[in-house]
Amino acid sequence: MTMTTIQSTPGSSGYLDLFPDRKMSFFKNPYILGLTAVAGIGGMLFGYDTGAIVGAAGGGWMNDAYGRKKATLIADVIFIMGAIGMAAAPDPYLLILGRFLVGMGVGVASVTSPVYIAEASPSEIRGSLVSTNVLMITAGQFLSYIVNLAFTRVPGTWRWMLGVSAVPAIVQFLLMLFLPESPRWLFIKNRKNEAVHVLSNIYDFARLEDEVDFLTTQSDQERQRRNSIKFGDVFKSKEIKLALLVGAGLQAFQQFTGINTVMYYSPTIVQMAGFNSNELALLLSLVVAGMNAVGTILGIYLIDHAGRKMLALSSLGGVFASLVVLSVSFLNQSSSNELYGWLAVLGLVLYIAFFSPGMGPVPWTVNSEIYPEEYRGICGGMSATVCWVSNLIVSQSFLSIAEAIGIGSTFLILAAISVLAFLFVLLYVPETKGLTFDEVELIWKERAWGNNTDSRNLLAENQP
Repeated sequence: MTMTTIQSTPGSSGYLDLFPDRKMSFFKNPYILGLTAVAGIGGMLFGYDTGAIVGAAGGGWMNDAYGRKKATLIADVIFIMGAIGMAAAPDPYLLILGRFLVGMGVGVASVTSPVYIAEASPSEIRGSLVSTNVLMITAGQFLSYIVNLAFTRVPGTWRWMLGVSAVPAIVQFLLMLFLPESPRWLFIKNRKNEAVHVLSNIYDFARLEDEVDFLTTQSDQERQRRNSIKFGDVFKSKEIKLALLVGAGLQAFQQFTGINTVMYYSPTIVQMAGFNSNELALLLSLVVAGMNAVGTILGIYLIDHAGRKMLALSSLGGVFASLVVLSVSFLNQSSSNELYGWLAVLGLVLYIAFFSPGMGPVPWTVNSEIYPEEYRGICGGMSATVCWVSNLIVSQSFLSIAEAIGIGSTFLILAAISVLAFLFVLLYVPETKGLTFDEVELIWKERAWGNNTDSRNLLAENQP
């Protein structure tokens, strides 16, 4: 088969070069935008800790067994139960149980939403659509500060704060009932008619026929492979291990460069910088959270234009510089010069400005597209588990380390980790912008077996 013929199939990125009229833009199809928005609502839900680790670990299996839609609905039910349980808890034990359930719901959603969106997205706008899920996360953080400010003087404040978190889950559950299952999952389960109906809402007729033919062929192959896949096979396949290393590594570095430390403790950091008013600290933190959401919107545009790798590298360079600024401001905290307090706030703002467009969406986007279909649930769950374990370690250790060695030195440690993250992305993370799932899979085969040809040559060699 010639290279031209190969690139004219919908399973290759060259397909859109030959048929530019079939290319989709971010706002071209309201259906896929609506699907993305509803699937991403789960990102607005908060509740971390051990429950999220358990939910993420089981979420991959749940995705494969029951589908992306049912997994999302299950996550919503678990979260709603947990939120109501926390708000009504008569004692600390039920409060902890409710928080655990909330975490489980978040863990399952963190695995499911990016995969669901990615599998329903055209490859040319997949990064932007998956990044919308991260926008929901940052929007949820922003709303949480507004809720905190709104309820600061309300009797029974903490119960209202916890109970209101059930609202996004209820909204998502109701809207999700009207959304379809992932078309790729339907193909794998041999439910072709349902899958074609879903795809007909995404693609125009000319491209629909090509996509259906391609996915039919691919799903037949994947279904045969899936029948023999076991959990332990992840560690037996060299290319899958490489993909998991990149996916889990990105998730770990996202947390160990300190993002959730900054978001969790931004009021505390602002107070440490010399702003002693609780309401002022919350207000400044609200500004930081707002910038996080705005930066993510920028990332939605850049991720399919600049590319995943370049965006992550640029982001990490800025993160390093801003962490150094934070470190300098706190190392000089004893100085009577109040400018160091404002320097700390500037460091926080710069950190968010650089982190949110890049290292915010990139790990989730890359993880949604680097695994073969038959491994996507298992590896996605394992990678998300690494994310939540890393999050737990950082959030639980930050204040203790800051008290032991000083917050300025703690930020220096995070800056050093950001350098390691930069090198990791530079050396190991491939660029997946505009590539189909199958082209990405060929990249791992090339890396695993030392083939010096590029992924397009490999694509040619693997065609009859």
